[in-house]
Amino acid sequence: MRLVSLLPGGGDGSLDTPTFVPNGGGLVVDYSSLTVARLRQELKRRGLSQKGLKRELIRRLQDSDLDMPAHVRGRRKAPNADQNGDIKKSGSSDGLTPHQKMIMHEERSSLVLWRKPLLTSYYFLLEGLTLFRELCAKLWRNKKLVFVLLLTFLIIFAIYHTDGPHQKYVWIFRKQFLWCTYWIGLGILSSVGLGTGLHTFVLYLGPHIAAVTLAAFECMSVDFPEPPYPNDIICPEEEGTSMSLWTIMSKVRLEACMWGIGTAIGELPPYFMAKAARLSGQVDEDEQDIEELIHGKDRHPTELSFLDRGKIIIHDTVQRVGFMGILLCASIPNPLFDLAGITCGHFLIPFWTFFGATVIGKAIIKMHIQKLFVIFLFSEKHVEHVIYLLKYLPYGESLQAPFKEYLEEQKAKLHHKPGTDVVSGQSWLSRVFEKLLIAMVVYYIISIINSMAKSYHKRMSKTWKPNKVSQE
Repeated sequence: MRLVSLLPGGGDGSLDTPTFVPNGGGLVVDYSSLTVARLRQELKRRGLSQKGLKRELIRRLQDSDLDMPAHVRGRRKAPNADQNGDIKKSGSSDGLTPHQKMIMHEERSSLVLWRKPLLTSYYFLLEGLTLFRELCAKLWRNKKLVFVLLLTFLIIFAIYHTDGPHQKYVWIFRKQFLWCTYWIGLGILSSVGLGTGLHTFVLYLGPHIAAVTLAAFECMSVDFPEPPYPNDIICPEEEGTSMSLWTIMSKVRLEACMWGIGTAIGELPPYFMAKAARLSGQVDEDEQDIEELIHGKDRHPTELSFLDRGKIIIHDTVQRVGFMGILLCASIPNPLFDLAGITCGHFLIPFWTFFGATVIGKAIIKMHIQKLFVIFLFSEKHVEHVIYLLKYLPYGESLQAPFKEYLEEQKAKLHHKPGTDVVSGQSWLSRVFEKLLIAMVVYYIISIINSMAKSYHKRMSKTWKPNKVSQE
């Protein structure tokens, strides 16, 4: 009996065929070349516990091998050995040993602009060219769909530039379409998996809601004249006598919901990548790390970090509760929601189940919670109370004056007439916010470059030959 037959699928040429290492003149299975899923599958077949990290699973299988009769563990030639009985290097799906994979992982981790600027930039450009070629190839494979889309675009372009009574409706549609597209795009940038998201709620949507809130309480109305709203806010000539939170929420509902839909769209790449990997039978190293963490959750809570415990909670919630679990994870501010997308893709949860729950949670439930919080925080009484409390902070009295000055300046702008200039210098708060905005945008661009460079390195590692990998 061949030793490889001890493992299901071991002799069929599958991706999970184990390698063998010499031990006391014989050969033993090198379980480190198997994935966590395959290790648990073998433990289940032997009736052993499947809990623990990968190293614990390997040790449990090795102990089980030692308990086998000698003729089963026999000193036989491994299926990946040559005629002299020497084991060939590598037995993993990509032809790389665990040591070689570790070396590549370390090289990939060092691909950042502040450590290897030239190499990282070079890989970034190559990844961009590769993605462009793949896009062109996909467009060519879908020539009919591309032709229909181009034809539709030409028809819309002709209608847009043709004079007639329909132009007033075209103008209304154009205005709403561009406004919705703007906020959807910002939502996508906030959550798309390109290393780190651009925090567009803090930089754009939050300040927009805050500005509308301050203006609504100052003007006692939300009927701001257009133009210049939303670029500038001017109080209408007829001002009201009262203002409610629900009125302000209605004023910014469209922007908030479009931004929420954008964040839901930005969560799709992890879902599709995990689903494609599951259908193809491949296991990405990031997914394998998550799998090791999930199946080692029986450890004492003090051995896990707060982040790891959060990942386990999200994984279990999505896997056990399904639609309602996804909805729950999407309805709260959750920086770990990418894990929910990976889990749904890995377990082949239907697209509309995942996307529908994500849209409802992010664009409806969570956005109303965030809107209510910002409006409540920036209502007139609360803003004045916050400025009053500044005096209790160290150097608080010196901070009160510029904040009051900035608030009064913004209120004055709300009452100026269209066509008149407002003379005012730029406050230090505005300068600080501009510098913060620039810094976050620059960091976002750098994270994209680093992420694409690492993606190209990972792409290359799948085509490299074992003898081209450093053995040091």
